[in-house]
Amino acid sequence: MTMQRTILALALAGSLAALSLPAFAQEEEHAAQPPRLKWSFAGPFGKYDEAQLQRGFKIYKEVCSNCHSMQMLAFRNLADVGGPGFSLAEAAALAADYKIKDFDDKGDPIERAGRLADYFPSPFANEQAAKAANGGTAPPDMSTLAKARTYERGFPWFVFDMFTQYQEHGPDYIAALLKGYGEVPKDFKLPSGGNYNTYFPGHVIAMPPPLQAGQVTFDDGSPATLEQYSKDVSAFLMWVAEPHLVQRKRIGFQVMIFLIVLAGLMYFTKKKVWSAVH
Repeated sequence: MTMQRTILALALAGSLAALSLPAFAQEEEHAAQPPRLKWSFAGPFGKYDEAQLQRGFKIYKEVCSNCHSMQMLAFRNLADVGGPGFSLAEAAALAADYKIKDFDDKGDPIERAGRLADYFPSPFANEQAAKAANGGTAPPDMSTLAKARTYERGFPWFVFDMFTQYQEHGPDYIAALLKGYGEVPKDFKLPSGGNYNTYFPGHVIAMPPPLQAGQVTFDDGSPATLEQYSKDVSAFLMWVAEPHLVQRKRIGFQVMIFLIVLAGLMYFTKKKVWSAVH
């Protein structure tokens, strides 16, 4: 029996080690692990910061939208509860700044001002045009970027993340990527047309540094620094990818309370029903 337990323990330890090796190997081979940042929406009771989302939207509108689409977000969503906090009138005014390709009553193609029901248009006519304008690779749509771009934390960190409800891998990665451009190491061969980035897998990214200090001026007087830009636009992209995050957390908390109360009621009911049985 003791021998069986020893073999089982060794097998379990070997399995855990095997699970952890790929993550650590990937981290060493590809990119540095992004630092964890503090977000207002982190944790079971976190929520989005309206002012930060508005700043992030301004960065997207003035910088990111020149190359990246956001086709799963409608202009009306900017006025949703828990979002950037724009009024319907403000969202309509923002929509009107965009030109939408449409058809008239005769079926002829036209270009009109955006409406609340419209979705954010792509800056390119089609995917082929996007590839041609960006060295053969179309810039990714930003609708779900904060959920799609992540990194492996490896064992045992992903176990701790389940208990701490750490879900901010995406915004951590995006913020680090925007600040990760730097000088090319002497022993690193950078391909033509590539840019060195500490946090991008392989360290070679086609996109040149998109943000620089002083590039965007905020209406609320927040500092126009790369640090501020990277956090604000990452938070905005997190909201775009998961606009109902706050509602989901609230419902999850209510469900947990319900289950705890239900478990208590079932326990005392069992004791009452079986109290006469010895």
